[in-house]
Formats: sequence, structure tokens, C-alpha cells
Amino acid sequence: QVQLVESGGGLVQAGESLRLSCSCATSGRTLSRYAVGWFRQLLGKERESVAAISWSGGTTYYADSVKGRFTISRDNAKNMVYLQMNSLQPEDTAVYYCAAALWGGASRVPREYSYWGQGTQVTVSS
Repeated sequence: QVQLVESGGGLVQAGESLRLSCSCATSGRTLSRYAVGWFRQLLGKERESVAAISWSGGTTYYADSVKGRFTISRDNAKNMVYLQMNSLQPEDTAVYYCAAALWGGASRVPREYSYWGQGTQVTVSS
């Protein structure tokens, strides 16, 4: 079992930045073997893929709505995956989740991920 924990959410104004972090809280487990995806969801709406990175770090995916503003990266030495979010807009407001898939690619498909965190709220005011 892989327990994921997101952090870094908060309330910011439009144009500002946040960096979300995804870590593995399971003792003895490392994220280095897992593809990690970031998803977001508004209450009553479907979960939307934001970005993803393959287990090797060699491939990334970005939704069109965040290209050029968000960057996904991984630091295997720290067992962390990050989502740097710049130029945030009110439409980026959502709960953000990270998810992991063993030996996975940079997939935008939620069902390809086996493990999910509890989410972190990002609120962008205009």
C-alpha cells in the first residue's frame, strides 16, 4: 500500500504562484518507481487531469489549460513530486490530488492510477 500526502495548497490572488508537493508516507516505499499524476476537482464536477510525470521522469503531460504555467517535476532523492503553479487564475481553484501508478507512464487517465492522496485545496481569488 502506498499512502500519498499532498501539501502546499492555500489561498492566493490571481497571478501569484504556489508549489504543491506529493510525498509517500508509507515507510520503506519510494516514489521513484511510480508515475505520478496531479488531478483537480471542483465539487460536483469530474476529476480533471492537470499534469503527470512518468516513473523515469523522462515523459511529462500537461493539460492544455495549464501549459506554460504549471511544471511537474520529481526529486527521487527526496522522494517527492512537485507541481509548480505560476500565474494562477480563479479557474484553477479546486482540490488538487496526486496519484501514483507503479512503473507507469505520464498518463492523464485516472483509472490508471492505483493510489491517491486526500487532496489539498487551492483557492485563487480575483
